Amino acid sequence: MNQIVAIVGRPNVGKSTLFNRLIQRREAIVDSVAGVTRDRNYGKSEWNGRTFSVIDTGGYIKGSDDIFEGEIRKQVELAIDEADAIIFVTDVEEGITPMDETVASLLRKVQKPVLLAVNKVDNSMREKDAIEFYNLGLGEYYTLSSTSGSGTGDLLDALMQALPEPEVETATEDELPRFAVVGRPNAGKSSFINALIGEDRYIVTDIAGTTRDSIDTRFEKFGFKFNLVDTAGIRRKAKVKEDLEFYSVMRSVRAIEHSDICILVIDATRGFEGQDQSIFWLAEKNRKGVVILVNKWDLVEKDTMSSKQYADRIREEISPFTDVPILFVSALNKQRLLKALETAVKVYENKTQRIPTSKFNDHMLKLIEAFPPPALKGKYVKIKYCMQLPTPTPQFVFFANLPQYVKDPYKRFLENKIREQWDFEGVPIDIYIREK
Repeated sequence: MNQIVAIVGRPNVGKSTLFNRLIQRREAIVDSVAGVTRDRNYGKSEWNGRTFSVIDTGGYIKGSDDIFEGEIRKQVELAIDEADAIIFVTDVEEGITPMDETVASLLRKVQKPVLLAVNKVDNSMREKDAIEFYNLGLGEYYTLSSTSGSGTGDLLDALMQALPEPEVETATEDELPRFAVVGRPNAGKSSFINALIGEDRYIVTDIAGTTRDSIDTRFEKFGFKFNLVDTAGIRRKAKVKEDLEFYSVMRSVRAIEHSDICILVIDATRGFEGQDQSIFWLAEKNRKGVVILVNKWDLVEKDTMSSKQYADRIREEISPFTDVPILFVSALNKQRLLKALETAVKVYENKTQRIPTSKFNDHMLKLIEAFPPPALKGKYVKIKYCMQLPTPTPQFVFFANLPQYVKDPYKRFLENKIREQWDFEGVPIDIYIREK
């Protein structure tokens, strides 16, 4: 199971810079406008052969300076509850501030690994200044410069030692597909699940969730068999405000990583909001199948917008991955719920289908011959062979003489042609160009 590491701390200590370094991708986010970058607060990291998820809490804190403190406290409490380990970032230039002390006092009570990172230490003078951070009572600290990267290796080594060994999931003989119901709070996830399961709970057994906080419900009804991963009503915490964006994202990270297909429930009366998009991109980044359910469709004035217009608007937001089923449902009135299930099962079938290599070559090579990759610097790219890789999600490799000359637009062309010929609706596809 993938583990979650949360980066916490007050504003402007370098959390986002450290986050970028850990996920090894420079997104233009360090000084970007909030919400400009997709999934800017969540990423995958790998160290010494172990992968883990990183959440940068900084991007979720909005508001003026005077409400920062309350927001940070909330975020730290959530990170404590939901993450497997916490990196607390401080700033050597400013020394220990009252807000650092507040965060430290929360973290001292925690039964989870907490690593204290003293940032902006880029010379021996500052190395000496860092000694004062012992006063936070969190034991050993790690000095680093998230801008240059020095010191991050030591921090990660310590993190790997501190993180508990991840649980290994053992596949049972009748391993059923896992469908996670995700979405922002109050979109109707619980109503959807209750409507599906019904009062009589046909042969439904609750299996203790293999993750700490999601419950698998075995579902056997209408000829379908699967496990429903319910994130809606688990471990409600009185101290957590349900509308906290960070809370939903942390919840969704666990559920999505633990599923095959994500059923994203959105509230028709609110539209496809920023948080819905974050959850969608999380599923896409994890290469999961996706079905979008526009719930509460019965409450929308139909003369203001047709379902086609509504769906077109969502597809604009999720481009370029637009080959995703969008259904209009009402969990309350039990409208089109069976259709929603059928669609999720179909997306699972799409995700697991295998195309025979000979069939794939016959179709794709003819197309490539008719529309070859554009020549670059007078050199012509020749693709002679292609195949689907034996991976859990659809990945295709094309062997070429000059793979470096095949650019993204042509890869998109190949993807579109694959989708036209074979049904991969709801499933992300990866295209690789390799040297033959």
